[in-house]
Amino acid sequence: MNKKTNVNIGFEKQIWDAACVLWGHIPATEYRKVIVGLIFLRYISSAFEKKYQELVAEGDGFEDDKDAYMMDNIFFVPENARWSVIAKFAHTPEIGTVIDNAMRAIEDENKSLKNVLPKNYANPDLDKRILGDVVDIFTNHIDMSETGHDEDLLGRTYEYCIAMFAEKEGAGGGEFYTPSSVVKTLVEILKPFENCRVYDPACGSGGMFVQSAKFIQAHSGNRNNISVYGQEANADTWKMAKMNMAIRGIEADFGLHHADTFSNDLHKSLKADFILANPPFNYHPWGQDKLTEDIRWKYGVPPANNANYAWIQHMIHHLAPNGKIGLVLANGALSTQTGSEGKIRKRIIEDDLIEDIVAMPTQLFYSVTIPVTLWFITKNKKQSGKTLFIDARKMGFMVDRKHRDLSDEDIAKLSDTFTAFQNGTLEDVKGFCAVATTEDIAKQDYILTPGRYVGIEEQEDDGEPFDEKMKRLTSELSEMFKKSHELENEIREKLEAIGYDI
Repeated sequence: MNKKTNVNIGFEKQIWDAACVLWGHIPATEYRKVIVGLIFLRYISSAFEKKYQELVAEGDGFEDDKDAYMMDNIFFVPENARWSVIAKFAHTPEIGTVIDNAMRAIEDENKSLKNVLPKNYANPDLDKRILGDVVDIFTNHIDMSETGHDEDLLGRTYEYCIAMFAEKEGAGGGEFYTPSSVVKTLVEILKPFENCRVYDPACGSGGMFVQSAKFIQAHSGNRNNISVYGQEANADTWKMAKMNMAIRGIEADFGLHHADTFSNDLHKSLKADFILANPPFNYHPWGQDKLTEDIRWKYGVPPANNANYAWIQHMIHHLAPNGKIGLVLANGALSTQTGSEGKIRKRIIEDDLIEDIVAMPTQLFYSVTIPVTLWFITKNKKQSGKTLFIDARKMGFMVDRKHRDLSDEDIAKLSDTFTAFQNGTLEDVKGFCAVATTEDIAKQDYILTPGRYVGIEEQEDDGEPFDEKMKRLTSELSEMFKKSHELENEIREKLEAIGYDI
């Protein structure tokens, strides 16, 4: 690990430690807004200052021309909102009011940020001494003149803090954050390209778009040559996504406001090349009673008590002729026969849209411990009439006692397996991957559980003859049953001795 990486990680941790200090001085519902808002304010001020100095050096007098900044996708920051001003007030009682006024001034100058930025810093419950300490961290530990990568550092810090907030907030964190290894797996398999349209109908804080842009840039493309469309129902999460895109320099159309994707589709005419999503698991009620005649339900009206197949069909409806979908769903969607779900799944399979199903390990998500599956749905599949099944449940490593993560090697293996399938060179591996035809899936009653197709991993021969092994295991099991009965009788006797009759 090089020195720069160490410095970056140190800064991210410092910001997170600052957030931890703030928890004791502000209501839990507000602390996330405080930190992500400061990261955003510091970023746009740094980007503006860099461009401002360049324009001053050119000597043409354009340093106060807003258009000169807009041309480079840089937000114009009025003088009273610049970080140099914020820093001067760090240890004064007015610091909260100064930051709130800065946020309002930036919104006034940049209409795309209207009603997006947090303005809760003057809250009397927020200790202004602690807030000043946080401002100091932002002031003293980012030096653009030395690194030249201020924006990227702040972008990673934003992402880091969102991940940590998701972990700390538990179930609530799932509303705005998908673990980066899950997003990377979706992106590495789908491989979005330049000049494509990427859509997420339940975009959370926008992580899918960040990883897509990174992928394009890493493969010699221009991260700016991507059209981003998203929608988010939660107002605070929608604001987080807007700020995340701004920090990353990604132009995105999230609509003028937050909105429910089913009842108010903000991108009705969109046909996307890539759709990536982690919609709410088993979401209900989703307003089915008002949408029974909706054009999106090509394969059948989804049941009112579960939106899984509403999400799937919504995405298929928004696919371009050669479009691809990568989405995360709870495992129940693979086999459910509830309501119309089984029939809808059958029709989608028979329409040859399911390209790949990946069973993921448990404990990847902060919000839920249930196992999930990645679905890859494609129009005009390279291998028509065939579907790849992967059982990745044994992959990954435990980060701590509660959470698992996938390594870069795990993600590469999944991506390489999918590529080999598309190229027609993949060989089935017992317990890991298998290719099935539509006829094979029909024989399994159109159930998509990977275990049905990949089978059980072959065990190494330990040299013990089968008959001897069965005799030994049967004897061991019998002994366990005997001990179990002895323990049961002992517990019963002790309970009877203190007056309990069972």
